[in-house]
Amino acid sequence: MSTITPTAHVADFAKLKRIARFVGVRVLLALVTLWLLSMIVFAGGQLLPGDVGRAILGPLADARAVAALNHQLGVDRPLFTQYIGWITHFVRGDMGESYAFRAPVAPFIGGALWNSAKLGALAFVVVVPLGIAGGVYAALHAGRFVDRVISIGGLTATVVPEFVSSIVLILIFGVWLQWLPIEATAPANASVLVQFEHLILPVLPLVFVFFGYIARMARAGTVEALDADYTRTAILKGLPRRVVIFRHVLRNALLPTVTVAATQLGYMIGGLVVVETLFHYQGIGSLIYNAAKAKDFPMLEAGVLTIGVIYTAANLIADALYVVLNPRLRTGGSR
Repeated sequence: MSTITPTAHVADFAKLKRIARFVGVRVLLALVTLWLLSMIVFAGGQLLPGDVGRAILGPLADARAVAALNHQLGVDRPLFTQYIGWITHFVRGDMGESYAFRAPVAPFIGGALWNSAKLGALAFVVVVPLGIAGGVYAALHAGRFVDRVISIGGLTATVVPEFVSSIVLILIFGVWLQWLPIEATAPANASVLVQFEHLILPVLPLVFVFFGYIARMARAGTVEALDADYTRTAILKGLPRRVVIFRHVLRNALLPTVTVAATQLGYMIGGLVVVETLFHYQGIGSLIYNAAKAKDFPMLEAGVLTIGVIYTAANLIADALYVVLNPRLRTGGSR
């Protein structure tokens, strides 16, 4: 009958303490980052040229009416007072009222964020397995023709700007061949299949951009793991190649790839301004872009800070995955 010694309890407590300290530091840094981002976002909104009241009422509006509207909206108050009022309401979940729509901002942010999440999640579930598989396959055939094709092709796709690949895809598959709809927004009450069809074309530029990056990370990690001592030891023991690759190589090779892929999730949800604009998709990126043009400060600031929260959460998830998947960090060993 096995017993748990006091030494084991001490070791487990020390392990949990190290993990808690690691996560606590990351959370504290995330909060500081979001606070700094809130100040930058607020300052950036104030630096946009033009007058809020004039942008809402139009260029022919009377100056007294413009001044009265600015006073009503509170944009003529001191900047520090405006910032404190905005950030305290945001923390409590009140994103304010849109200047352009004269309605609460939160429903607009929620709807746009949901649309971007659908687009980003579809791209994520396609490109991550594809990139990992491509990188591992290239590493297992390092130096051969297929390795060069995957590496060079992935690098080429990564450096091509999204607006270039998007326009090319629209011209080929949307205009010339007419295989896919060029607008990502499906009709109202459309089925899941129809929504998926509308999202195929805008997903492809994201797959091109991230495939090369993830494939290179997976290839580098796999090549390093194949040359490691534990891999050579497993081979000398006579283990089948398949067992060596899945039990020893991939478990260690994919650690940096998985954590980096988790950080990309934030961009795939909140950084799709170009793709959403080109494909007329009502996501968070296009919402922020239109708010900036209309000088709709509450919408602009809430949208950007929401994306900042998403990025921060994605990084925290990546850190948590690193703790879970890295045995050396869990046991306090050296890296």
